[in-house]
Amino acid sequence: MGKRHRFKEHEMQQLEANPNVAHVTDKSITYSPSFKIAAVKEYAQGQKPMDIFLDSGFDLDTIGHQKPKSCLKRWRDAFEAHGEAGLLEERRGKGSTGRKPAVDISVEEKLKRAEARIKLLEAENDFLKKLDALEREAMKRKR
Repeated sequence: MGKRHRFKEHEMQQLEANPNVAHVTDKSITYSPSFKIAAVKEYAQGQKPMDIFLDSGFDLDTIGHQKPKSCLKRWRDAFEAHGEAGLLEERRGKGSTGRKPAVDISVEEKLKRAEARIKLLEAENDFLKKLDALEREAMKRKR
């Protein structure tokens, strides 16, 4: 396939207005979990992917004519593997909550990681407080 499509501002606003859309960036659409589940069920009852998207208020010229088919394929696979839960949580990307760790980690290891993360975040907060105080001090000196 060629160059990836980037949504224009007015297209993003149009997509955001659709209740079946959870979020839009210039590169991607995150569909609502309820839409994904409904779409998979409608597909199982014989509806065509393109018709499901059209009936749900999507403009295929905006999202791409292949999008319904590719989304339904991905959602059906997730539904078959994990049931509705597979469509309720995002299973892709860095921040995904749906991915299982490669190796189960012990409660002690989880606690150790959480404590390390807390220390990191506390250090970050302290740094930002000091930076804020320095910026305020610099602003006072300028006046």
